[in-house]
Amino acid sequence: MVQCFDGLQHFVASLLRCCDLELYNSPSGLEDPERLARETVFSVSEIEVLYELFKKISSAVVDDGLINKEEFQLALFRTNRRESLFADRVFDLYDTKHNGVLGFEEFARGLSVFHPNAPIDQKIDFSFKLYDLKQQGFIEREQVKQMVVATLAETGMNLADGIIEEIIVKTFAETDTKQDGKINKEE
Repeated sequence: MVQCFDGLQHFVASLLRCCDLELYNSPSGLEDPERLARETVFSVSEIEVLYELFKKISSAVVDDGLINKEEFQLALFRTNRRESLFADRVFDLYDTKHNGVLGFEEFARGLSVFHPNAPIDQKIDFSFKLYDLKQQGFIEREQVKQMVVATLAETGMNLADGIIEEIIVKTFAETDTKQDGKINKEE
């Protein structure tokens, strides 16, 4: 049955490519590591190593050459049974095609923000988007609290509500320069 499906899948992909239709996008592999290295902060050898990691992660649940949320969470936390606001947010930021899966380029481009040589502006932009849960262009106290609580829970740390509130108060005291209860990207 699986062989029949694979054969049908290959036939449909070939037919659509033949007709120049892009309705079926087969997973792309490591097509041009030099180009990807030029467009990110990674070297060609780092891109090649990332591709090996990508192949391993993308075959953890479904061997389709793409990383779904379950595989992504499994790679981050060694389990796919937990709700994870942090993993969901990071996955959604990596998923630039908004199709619920990550191809290799999305994976590599997403990880590049964590590279030590990534520009600070990219790191700030990523962090801001991570905390801007409502995607409204600013971060409110409740969003910071949600992310702090979720991150603590995911790492197994328990802090008293008062300490969490102190973290949020201090964060806003240091960053909310307009003192309007919101943090925008410039702040």
